[in-house]
Amino acid sequence: MADAGILRRLPDLWYRRQLAIELLPLLPLSWLFSLLTSLRRTLFRCGALRSYCLPVPAIVVGNLTVGGSGKTPLVLWLIDRLREQGWRPGVISRGYGGAVSGACSVSSTSISAEVGDEPLLLARRGGVPVFVGRDRVAAGRALLAAHPECNVIISDDGLQHYRLQRSVELAVFDARGAGNARLLPAGPLREPLRRLAGVTAVVWNGRSETQAARAAQGLPQFAMQLVGRRFVSLRDGQRFCTTDSLRGKRLYAIAGIGDPARFFSQLAALGLEFEAHPFADHHRYSAADLAFARDGVLLMTEKDAVKCAAITLGEAWVLPVEAEINAATDHAGLLETILEKINGRTLA
Repeated sequence: MADAGILRRLPDLWYRRQLAIELLPLLPLSWLFSLLTSLRRTLFRCGALRSYCLPVPAIVVGNLTVGGSGKTPLVLWLIDRLREQGWRPGVISRGYGGAVSGACSVSSTSISAEVGDEPLLLARRGGVPVFVGRDRVAAGRALLAAHPECNVIISDDGLQHYRLQRSVELAVFDARGAGNARLLPAGPLREPLRRLAGVTAVVWNGRSETQAARAAQGLPQFAMQLVGRRFVSLRDGQRFCTTDSLRGKRLYAIAGIGDPARFFSQLAALGLEFEAHPFADHHRYSAADLAFARDGVLLMTEKDAVKCAAITLGEAWVLPVEAEINAATDHAGLLETILEKINGRTLA
C-alpha cells in the first residue's frame, strides 16, 4: 500500500516519461482499474448498462487524464462560436468540488463551495444557462426543462460519463500529455490511450511529443493557446491594469489548477517577476492560505478568483484568458468539424 508521502507526490511522479520506481507497487491496482474501465465501457456499448439521448445534440469536452487541461476555456470558446452561428447553447457539468448532488442551476451569484469553481466561472463568463449534477443526463434534462430555447448542450468534462449519449467528443491535453501513459493510480489516465480512437477531435493546450500525440495520429487535431492581455481587479470587474503597471511591485502568484506551472509560465512570458505559490486543483482558499501576500500584490487565475472574492485581501488582480484555436492538421477548422457532426445528427 502506498504511504501518504507517495500519495502527495503522485502528480509529479505520473508526469515523468518513464514509470517511477515508487509507482511499481501501484501497478496491480492500475491493471485492475483498466479491467474495470474496459468492462464498464463494454457494458454500455452492448446495452447492458443504459445510456440516454437528450433531445438536442450534446458536445462533450473532456480529457483522459486526471486534473485540468484547459477544458473550461475551450467550453467558453465553443459557447461564443456556436452563438455566432445562431445556436443557443447550455452547459452542464459535474460540479466537481461542490456540495450539490442533484441537478442544480448555477447563476453568477452562486457559491463555488456548493456548485464548483468551474461551473461558477462558466456562469459568469459564458452568459448561458449552466446546470450541475453528478448525473449529466439529469442535469441536461433539467436545463432543457428550464430553458427550452437551448438547442445544443455542452458538457464540461464527462468523457467517461457514458450514461449521456453524445454527438461530439473533444479530448483535451495540456503540454504534460499522458505522462507515463499508465492508468490510475500508477499514472494519470482515466482510460487507456486507445480510447482516443473514438473521439471526434483532439485539442492540444500546449503541444508535446508524447505517447498521447502518437495515439492521436490520424485524428483531427487542433492547437489551443490561452491568451491573457490585461488584468482585472478581483474587487471591481470594471477596473483593469496592464503588465507595465505591475512591474516593480512585490508580486505573489497563486494557481489552484491542474497544472499551476502553466499559469506561472504565462506570467513569466509577460515579463513579470513574482513569487509562485501552487495549490492543488480545486483548492478551497482560506485567508490563512494567502497571508503571505499581505505586503504585496496577488495575481491569480479566474478559477482561483471565484473562490477568493469573499476573502479579505489587499491588492489582487485576475488574469482572464481567451482560447485561440488553430488547426494542427490538414483537417477543417474545429468549429466546422463540430457543426458537421451536429447538423448531420438524427435526433432520437
